[in-house]
Amino acid sequence: MKRRTFGGREVIMANKTLFASSRGRTVPKATAVNAAGGRAYDLSAKAALARYAMTGCLSNTFYVKAEDHLDRVITLAKECDSNFLAKLAIFARKDGYMKDMPSLLMAILASRGDNGRAALKAAFPQVIDNGRMVRNFVQIMRSGKLGRKSLGTGPRNLVRGFFERNKPNWLFRQMSVGQDPSGADIIKMVHPHPATPEHEALFGYLIGKGESDKRKKGYKNLPPLVQQFEAWKADRSLPAPAVDFRLLTAQPLTGEQWASIMRAGQWHFTRMNLNTAIRHGALKADPGLEKVIADRLADAETIRKARVMPYQLLAAYKHVSSDIPRSIVDALHDAVELAVDNVPVAEGRTLVIVDVSGSMGSPVTGNNGRTSSKVRCVDVAALFSAAIVRKNRDATVLPVDTSVHLGFRPEPRNSVLTEASTLARFGGGGTNLSLGFRHANSHRMKFDHVVVISDQESWADRYSYYGEGTGLMHEWEALRSRNPGAKLVCIDIQPGRTHQAIEGRPEILHVSGWSDAVFKVAAAFLGGDTGSWLDVIEGMDLATN
Repeated sequence: MKRRTFGGREVIMANKTLFASSRGRTVPKATAVNAAGGRAYDLSAKAALARYAMTGCLSNTFYVKAEDHLDRVITLAKECDSNFLAKLAIFARKDGYMKDMPSLLMAILASRGDNGRAALKAAFPQVIDNGRMVRNFVQIMRSGKLGRKSLGTGPRNLVRGFFERNKPNWLFRQMSVGQDPSGADIIKMVHPHPATPEHEALFGYLIGKGESDKRKKGYKNLPPLVQQFEAWKADRSLPAPAVDFRLLTAQPLTGEQWASIMRAGQWHFTRMNLNTAIRHGALKADPGLEKVIADRLADAETIRKARVMPYQLLAAYKHVSSDIPRSIVDALHDAVELAVDNVPVAEGRTLVIVDVSGSMGSPVTGNNGRTSSKVRCVDVAALFSAAIVRKNRDATVLPVDTSVHLGFRPEPRNSVLTEASTLARFGGGGTNLSLGFRHANSHRMKFDHVVVISDQESWADRYSYYGEGTGLMHEWEALRSRNPGAKLVCIDIQPGRTHQAIEGRPEILHVSGWSDAVFKVAAAFLGGDTGSWLDVIEGMDLATN
């Protein structure tokens, strides 16, 4: 209490610190503790499962082991209906370009028997759409993780249908590589019914039937691509056939042959095999190949048709070896700029809070030991923020860990990769996402939107003055009291079941992953679409997607 004198009378005043009016509406009590030990809000099973599906993460992350991630996914799926699982699998596959999680969701549906049969049948052809996905599905079904070690009649028929409805040349590209199980293993398992003589010959070829005598009548019925491959194996002077590159690289190849393969390759093939081709002397054998590769990588029309995501180019850039020619590195920079042009970003004053804490230094796809991605969570966060700044000159970027790093000044004239690399060098400490909001509030900054890019494991404000809610929600309410129409988008780079912001508020969107689907949904929300991410998924029609 304080004593003041007014008009000659002494008056006792209440403590202003204790009884100061709160800014914004009351913040609800936190309902959970996140993996880092901080206060958080629990998400619904559907929201949490969608985050796992769109990050595709079943590997070790900074705070959680791979086995625990898998257990969480299976537990969350039990709380969701079959139609939702089917729609989520389709969305994760088509819009998120995920592989493992959609396959797992299909396997979970298959394990439900009659309860999941209709949804599984509707979604299966849309999700299990190539050889990798078939192998994933069969492997998961036979692993015993879902309570069974066999396919069962229904799933077997669906896999059989995959072989029967697709054309032989395409099937050869898809099923001639890969193991555990191999294409031959799956064919022997499901016994597909050949739709044509080419199908029959291909199935026999893949399982090794008649391999000792390729002059048999059945060999003449093999798809043209298989015959081209066999001819090429016998005579390497022939043009390399358009088969999966692993079939070609399994053979001993000269620099000239590598150069020929790279010249004939498609955009994604070129991106994925730069280091290998150059290591095998392709550029030395063909001096003109460098320009061919650079022109292909930076071709605007090809990038548009191939649905290239900025993340894919970031991954290519991070993985290029030191002996990659400058012209090809520059082409990757140009390609990112072109890809970013296709990224939808809402207009208006936007605050981007980028988590640059220590946990954001972990591989974005999880820690898989020696095979872990070189792309870190902070690299993806920096790429997202750089893309937003490139498209929106009214954006402000604040890197945050346990302090706000004010030294970062976005320069739109720099390349996106350069800006992302600069931003990713900040921080490395603990996580306090509320600081970015507090900085904006203390400086009375006005914003139409706030975008938070993080792994959402904020913890460093748990002993602060925020009471029982999260610091982020307290500061968001204060910011919104000055900006009544502001919206908040929380992008989660890695999965979990908790969040710093409350689920279900009309002005807050939770979205996860690092695909262009994140940009699309976030931009639509900020642009006036009141639907949530889950609304997009649940609004899908299984019969038409």
